[in-house]
Amino acid sequence: MSEAPIDTRIRLAAVEHIKRASAGGVITADDLRAGFLIDGQRVPLINPQRGIFKPASMKYLLSVRTVYPRTGARVWYDDQRTVHAQIERGDELIDYAFMGTDAGAADNRWLREARDGQIPILYFLGVAPQRYTFIWPTYVAEWSATDLKVRLAFGAPATTNKDWSIPDAPERRYGLRLVRQRLHQATFREAILSAYGNKCAITGLPEARLLDAAHIMPDKDEELGQPIVQNGLPLSKIHHAAFDANLIGIDADYRIHVSDALLSINDGPMFEYGLKAMAGQLIKLPTRGQDYPDRGRLEERFSQFRDR
Repeated sequence: MSEAPIDTRIRLAAVEHIKRASAGGVITADDLRAGFLIDGQRVPLINPQRGIFKPASMKYLLSVRTVYPRTGARVWYDDQRTVHAQIERGDELIDYAFMGTDAGAADNRWLREARDGQIPILYFLGVAPQRYTFIWPTYVAEWSATDLKVRLAFGAPATTNKDWSIPDAPERRYGLRLVRQRLHQATFREAILSAYGNKCAITGLPEARLLDAAHIMPDKDEELGQPIVQNGLPLSKIHHAAFDANLIGIDADYRIHVSDALLSINDGPMFEYGLKAMAGQLIKLPTRGQDYPDRGRLEERFSQFRDR
């Protein structure tokens, strides 16, 4: 496939902009609506009213979007979504519905043209209300007027249009593994930060851009390492690093412990009034009891802190 030069420039500029604008692998709906500048012109990344988007300045489709809506009074991370389930199940092709029931409508023609031209598109997959993870490159692998849907395939990361073509089965499987990992990280982080009101569980720091979602039990633990709220804590980056290194421990009663190695350091106010001062304090807990850290996981992890 040989894409028009202006399309290629816009597409690659969009990818680089998203990499800079996203935090923790997530970009907000406001950032997507705002778009980015190229040659002094602002190009939006999505159409806020529609899921399929082609800027007027481009010949081919730029992006598609799957939202993660808030449903009634339910907390969003209690729900399951179809695309998430397909990715988790290991489906190599992901369903994406047409706009409406007219296969000949402009939006749906853009999808067909993207398939025919083997055009890589930007896929914004909702991981929380108004928040998306970014999957690139994504291809329209199948287009069906009968089923009123396309099927999307994920490719290996590509940086130039020389690499662009609908992926074969091995590349789709590789792309899917990367997407599943990204989806786990993004949804886990968003769920943890949402449960704790975007505040660090140790310090109360209320700046989401400075927070990580720390696993209590690591995801390599097949029995206890699942990416669920009860297996996570929102921690500032320095506290996350200290927790992972077992320099900080949290027991099953939610009390913070500081290692002798840290307590022995005398190196200014950060240690005296920061890391050292938290010893013996309780962590800040979520509003909902069902989101509290799992005591069994905490106890298992704390035993590693004690045995370090």
